[in-house]
Amino acid sequence: MIAHSLGRNDLADQLARLSNREREVLALMAQGYSNKAVADSLVIDLKTVESHIARIMNKLDLHQTPDEHRRVLAVLAWLRG
Repeated sequence: MIAHSLGRNDLADQLARLSNREREVLALMAQGYSNKAVADSLVIDLKTVESHIARIMNKLDLHQTPDEHRRVLAVLAWLRG
């Protein structure tokens, strides 16, 4: 999991790379919002939300694997940060 692979400082550095909008999207994800609910809440297009999430995953170094759910790992990173 992300907590095991990253030290506290590394996690803070990765979260610091997020833009303000990406932080807003991640905060709403942490509240359990779906992509559509995030889009509605921020009054942006669903495709824009998907782009923000893709950038969040890249900036947090969360790559697609068959064994991990990246959305959950991103939320855990946010909560631990």
